[in-house]
Amino acid sequence: MKTVQRSPEPFFYPGGKTGILLLHGFTGTPSELRPMGQYFKDQGYTVFAPLLAGHGTSPEEMEQTTWRDWWQSVLDAYDKLRAEKLERLYVAGLSMGGCLSLALAAQRPVDGVIPMCAPIYIRDRRALLANVLSLFIRYKKRTTHRDPEIEAYLCPYDRTPIKCVAELTRLIRHVKGLLAEVKVPALIIQAGKDELILEKSADYIYENISSTDKKVSWYEKSTHIITVDRERKELFKEIEQFIRERSS
Repeated sequence: MKTVQRSPEPFFYPGGKTGILLLHGFTGTPSELRPMGQYFKDQGYTVFAPLLAGHGTSPEEMEQTTWRDWWQSVLDAYDKLRAEKLERLYVAGLSMGGCLSLALAAQRPVDGVIPMCAPIYIRDRRALLANVLSLFIRYKKRTTHRDPEIEAYLCPYDRTPIKCVAELTRLIRHVKGLLAEVKVPALIIQAGKDELILEKSADYIYENISSTDKKVSWYEKSTHIITVDRERKELFKEIEQFIRERSS
């Protein structure tokens, strides 16, 4: 297996007048987005992947944050990119980052949104009980590991604060209420072998946003962390085509 540059730190690549804001997932870091960021850097885009509050540090620090803290990290990153005097700005997010990208598209001016494996329906229904479970259980240990090629790009916590799972479900409910306000071009990406969310999440997003320019694109061989999975090259090319066609 090849050596991978793996770091939880945010990355910023200055480039042209079209910017791309990349948002990582729940308990994740920008590391899972670095190959995508490098691809768009090489294509001449300005790229920024922030580290969301409470992530990339420790489970104890994450436990002190709420979804509103994660959202504030997104707003701060948006403002940083806007300060670059860009002509166009697109936002793409993986998993929870996909939900945050939709929230941003609903509430701030962007030229397009690309949610990837964004959760509306979570496979593990215990997540719906997290608010109650957090009174009795503080953490859930990480017991499953992905394919080594995917693991090589991740900087995961060894345990997840149950309190933050409850915050994730609150964020999802909040985003569901905002979907009708999303009116910009949307490329909704969904992995066909997603082990964490139900695939009908993509259909729900498609049906409930108000965009007229919208599409669901399926990657049948990929799992949840689609940005570093086996079809990532095709994924990057499709997103770049989506952006290029709407920026011309």
